[in-house]
Amino acid sequence: MAHMASTANPVPALTVGFDLDMTLIDSRPGIHATYTALAERTGTHVDADLAITRLGPPLEEELANWFPADRLTEIAELYRAMYPEFAIAATPALPGAAEAVTAVQEAGGRAIVVTAKYEPNAKLHLEHLGIRPDAVIGDLWAERKAEALREYDAGVYVGDHLGDIRGARTAEALALAVATGPYDADALRAAGADVVLADLTHFPAWLADYWPARA
Repeated sequence: MAHMASTANPVPALTVGFDLDMTLIDSRPGIHATYTALAERTGTHVDADLAITRLGPPLEEELANWFPADRLTEIAELYRAMYPEFAIAATPALPGAAEAVTAVQEAGGRAIVVTAKYEPNAKLHLEHLGIRPDAVIGDLWAERKAEALREYDAGVYVGDHLGDIRGARTAEALALAVATGPYDADALRAAGADVVLADLTHFPAWLADYWPARA
């Protein structure tokens, strides 16, 4: 009698989601330049130094600090249109970013980017830096990131913000935090991160331990 391969415990697929701003890229110089240009264009004061200390939430939340509510849609569209000119070339990758995405793919998995940033601009950043995830999903913040994480069956989500931890938790994914954004390691642990790394240079070694044991 022929022996059939067991399918009782199939090895799960590996999908890892990554946040973009302050996880894969240091978007502060580009966003600072865009806010400075926006202030000049509109004649409205925007404290770009302050704005780049609170990256993460949707653009409209920051713009609401500087513009009236009835202009937010208009100003957000203007900002997004100006963004490629001022932000893409000015924005570097964070240490280990490309290697982290590649580590997932070389392990046979999918690496996706799930971000609150306007999706076309998120893709421009990644293309400019030569970082090639398997999918990019934009315009999702905090708990809403779980929509994409569930769609792609992501088991891990990597981010720098408390909102990223909430998104991972909502998707029932492992919340891996990197202390490269506005929160230090203690704050990330207190918010419920399952794993905290100093930065993405440590991610390939972590994955090399995590995935074989998980699989």
